[in-house]
Amino acid sequence: MSTYFAKAADIERKWYVIDAAGLPLGRVATEAARLLRGKHKPTFTPNVDTGDHVIILNAEQVVLTGNKLMTKIYRTHSGYPGGLKEMPYKRLMQIFPQRAVEHAIKGMLPHNSLGAQMFRKLKVYRGAEHPHLAQKPEVWAVQGKREGGK
Repeated sequence: MSTYFAKAADIERKWYVIDAAGLPLGRVATEAARLLRGKHKPTFTPNVDTGDHVIILNAEQVVLTGNKLMTKIYRTHSGYPGGLKEMPYKRLMQIFPQRAVEHAIKGMLPHNSLGAQMFRKLKVYRGAEHPHLAQKPEVWAVQGKREGGK
């Protein structure tokens, strides 16, 4: 029996929608990274992008557990001396909630050109609407405790 290696021509890509309302940021990020990477498929190959497209809705309603909302800091650097910008997650969630979700998912993907290719298949939206209805996305249920016991 020989080992199966996926080829780019053999990969079938689907579109999935994840509703992040009331779910912890880490739970949403791990499921999205798993789908983007293709680890849910039996044809997973580590050196080939076998993943699917992922749409995340309601990024502004994602929850940070514990005291992370107050203590966690989002940092970016321009590359120039003195170019460090810091923003607490409380402010980041008010201004750019989709950036917080993208940042969490990007950290869970490979840190190379393959990870960048996977990251391009991610679409994050602040609200509950998205323009990808023509792709007929399927709903992907994330296991996790929703805020308020829903």
